[in-house]
Amino acid sequence: MDYLPIFVDLKKRLVLVVGGGNVAARKVGLLLRAGAKVRVVSPAITASLQSRCDVGQVEHITAKYEASHLSGAALVIAATDDMSVNRQVYEAAKQRGVPVNVADAPELCTFILPSIIDRSPVVVAVSTGGASPTLGRLLRARLETMIPHSYGRLAELTRRFRQPVKKRFKTLSQRRHFWEGIIDGPVAEMVYSNRDAQAEEALKRAIEAANSAPPAKGEVYLVGAGPGDPDLLTFRALRLMQVADVVLYDRLVSPQILDLVRREAEQIYVGKKRAYHAVRQEEINQLLVDLAKQGKRVLRLKGGDPFIFGRGGEEIAGLADEGIPFQVVPGVTAAAGCSSYAGIPLTHRDYAQSVMFVTGQLKDGSVDLQWQALAQPHQTVVVYMGLAGLDIICKKLIQHGVSSDMPAALVQQGTTVSQRVFIGTLNNLSQLIREHEVRAPTLLIIGQVVQLHQRFSWYQPTAGCS
Repeated sequence: MDYLPIFVDLKKRLVLVVGGGNVAARKVGLLLRAGAKVRVVSPAITASLQSRCDVGQVEHITAKYEASHLSGAALVIAATDDMSVNRQVYEAAKQRGVPVNVADAPELCTFILPSIIDRSPVVVAVSTGGASPTLGRLLRARLETMIPHSYGRLAELTRRFRQPVKKRFKTLSQRRHFWEGIIDGPVAEMVYSNRDAQAEEALKRAIEAANSAPPAKGEVYLVGAGPGDPDLLTFRALRLMQVADVVLYDRLVSPQILDLVRREAEQIYVGKKRAYHAVRQEEINQLLVDLAKQGKRVLRLKGGDPFIFGRGGEEIAGLADEGIPFQVVPGVTAAAGCSSYAGIPLTHRDYAQSVMFVTGQLKDGSVDLQWQALAQPHQTVVVYMGLAGLDIICKKLIQHGVSSDMPAALVQQGTTVSQRVFIGTLNNLSQLIREHEVRAPTLLIIGQVVQLHQRFSWYQPTAGCS
């Protein structure tokens, strides 16, 4: 994060704008909307700025910039055509500890003016840190279509009732649960349809009827986080990630996905890898039950899909036995995600009419699969967690009739910027692992479809692809 997003109260505070052109005029308009007292320093100003001066909205000093003009300013913006003047403003403001912004010069800014969606009192700001103002404006345009103007009226309504709700509910968690029901329920719909008076009455009734006692039981959300790329999350997964009180996540959940979880939620790492368990599976199962019984909404965030080698069935078994409500949200499983990003279709009418998903590691750590079924022709085999037992897997498949020249692929950290793809055969996969130091998480794909990788490969990760 290059800049910390903050909102500054400028009501009745002096802001200096150096420059009198169109860019300065736009900045002045924004500052006036924020309630600032604006002083413009420039030998000449535009007609629009002059009209603001004529009605007393803006103070204009007809002069070239001098450091003394900074006196009393809480903020300063430089928007002249002369970069040497802009730099003088920057140096003087920085020396005095006054926040300064120089238009179109990120290197001379201690703060950035973002693109703004104004639904006051709701304000959404989008910034690219000065890297691409055009991209910021495009994002703003998209958000404008998604955020109704009535959101401002809804925010104003909830602000008027914050104190009554605070008196009614003693804990922050209770208040948050109440407000989420209001903002995502009939009261909000009344506001959206311009029935503000009815919405206010409905909100009063909801406060009076609300039970201030904490819920007896919470709920568990078993959510598939996909193979790594945040863009592959489902809409439901994103919504539940924003309402959870506590999050249990494993090592396959990427930091980029964790960043999308509600920031106030408690995060508990329960990751597992071969021969090491941060938290044993039985303890995870019990922890889900215990947290839900405390009245919390628990998000169990799992890499891939929770019901495909994710032990999701084991985790909800305890919840079902205890009568605890739960939801299961499917995710893009590693086989689908990694094969797609590697340009390897799992089925193709010329190469494979079926696909099998297997795990390369059983509960006791052994590799004992149905080798005859895996060795069938015109089939793709996808092996999860197969690195440790790779030598055995290749040897057994060859013993059961699969050609040692059968194409195979290793996809490490698939769908992420660190994705690496290695193409070989059953005969040389072990050598590839040693040469390239392939590490988990890595998916193994075996079948004739692998030869399509070179032709269909489309994803170019930042870290490169072999």
